[in-house]
Amino acid sequence: MRVDVALLACAVLALTAAPGCGGETESEVYGLIWQDEFAGPAGQLPDPAKWQFDVGTDWGNLQLEYDTNRAENCSLDGHGNLAITARQEEWLGQAYTSARIKTKGLFERAYGRFEARIKLPVGRGIWPAFWMLGSDFPGVSWPDCGEIDVMEYRGQEPRVLVGSVHGPGYAGNGALSQTHTLAQGGFHLDYHLFAIDWDASSITWSVDGYVFHRITAADLPAGARWVFDHPFFILLNVAVGGRWVGSPDVSTVFPQAMLVDYVRVYGIQP
Repeated sequence: MRVDVALLACAVLALTAAPGCGGETESEVYGLIWQDEFAGPAGQLPDPAKWQFDVGTDWGNLQLEYDTNRAENCSLDGHGNLAITARQEEWLGQAYTSARIKTKGLFERAYGRFEARIKLPVGRGIWPAFWMLGSDFPGVSWPDCGEIDVMEYRGQEPRVLVGSVHGPGYAGNGALSQTHTLAQGGFHLDYHLFAIDWDASSITWSVDGYVFHRITAADLPAGARWVFDHPFFILLNVAVGGRWVGSPDVSTVFPQAMLVDYVRVYGIQP
């Protein structure tokens, strides 16, 4: 049987919810443009050509961890994953350590499909996230730079995922958010695929291919400005405590690790 290669390629992209087949010009192809598969030996730091560390504490959310650049908090596990690990230990005045990494200055992109396959940590006061900030940050302050939360959740609610955007006039408690709740189990029990599909007019969230949230400029509060029209960079982190999740308690078991199988970005290639 003869197989049309172009149609097959489009079918594969459709199965991964990646848009773009059928609308390209001859000089444009929609495909994988950036990735990290986290292959390497256990204990190796994330690729410095792709990621840099944010080292410090709080970050404006009253978080309790000190984010380090140590392998103990962020390194490959030797099984094809990046482990971002929150630990209960004294470090530079804080009672916990963890890590926060970003692609700022290394990879920044407007529009496309941004996805990561992740197994989440669990426990009261644990706050993992896969998210994005406008590349003009911090020159343009938050929230005017824009923030896209592809995935975040409270470790004490392991079945409930949240996707959000923050911008001028719709930030913090006023963010445009939606939740998705698993029928059973929890996001800490297995890997799940978290993604957004982002174009000039909309952002669409999905988990394991199921769409649970979509926004356009028409959904913003009256007079608010759409700030999702320029490149953003990617962040991965596990916070401990903070306004949104509260503090750990005696039920929280440490260490807790977010295991990231891969991060991939698809888009139009010239």
